[in-house]
Amino acid sequence: MTQQTSPTVKSSNKGKYLLLVGFCFVLIGVGLWFSLRKAEGPETLPSPVLTPTAKKKTPTLPEKVIDYNKLQENTDEALTALMEARKTPYGVENSIDMIVRSDESIKVGEETIQMKKILDEVRFRLGEIVESDLAGESEPDGWEEVFGIHVVQSDENIWDIHFNLLKDYYDHKGIQLSPLADEPDRQGYSSGVGKILKFSENLVHIYNLRERKLESDLDQIYSLTKIVIYNMGRVFALLDRIDYKDVNRIEFDGETLWLPAVQ
Repeated sequence: MTQQTSPTVKSSNKGKYLLLVGFCFVLIGVGLWFSLRKAEGPETLPSPVLTPTAKKKTPTLPEKVIDYNKLQENTDEALTALMEARKTPYGVENSIDMIVRSDESIKVGEETIQMKKILDEVRFRLGEIVESDLAGESEPDGWEEVFGIHVVQSDENIWDIHFNLLKDYYDHKGIQLSPLADEPDRQGYSSGVGKILKFSENLVHIYNLRERKLESDLDQIYSLTKIVIYNMGRVFALLDRIDYKDVNRIEFDGETLWLPAVQ
């Protein structure tokens, strides 16, 4: 009788072998990938696209224009108030049309010009311009930054313009200046007021707005084309030194005004 062996259940290792082989292939693949990446060098990221940065614009203050036309037409209350405030300390409400600073511009009729342009020409004419002036870094000694502007009308002459300024000044001081105060005496000698007026021609400048240049006379006048410029600091420094009761003792030699010695 043949002995039969009972069937036994045995676990097969075939699946394990396949799993092990697959894992090895994965490891080999990963190793090769790292090797290739290392040979290629470090990964370089694309450079970002740079857009030009817009330059910041320095804010510029609007140019300050003193408009004679608006003052005459009384269409700008703020400007009118500004001029009144500037004129009051000098007492020149009638003889001066505008008081402006050296960093401002003026407009008369259709013409607009910077005061700096006018002052540069004045300084050059006087021989006072220096290299630093061209860069706007300094101003010659004796120049003030405030200027009186009289717009010349067709029926005016320089003598009357100066006399009206002088009359305004003394009115402000409480002194009534006679309309004949500038007339010569009976012997034909100039009065003290006349000598002041003659000397004052050296303290002012006439500017032709249309031709953009300085002039020496007012012979040809066209409406709103010429202005008389007073250096307020110089003019009023002189007038403040004169005691009116001694005005007829003033001497003028054509160049220098001699004031009476202080008693």
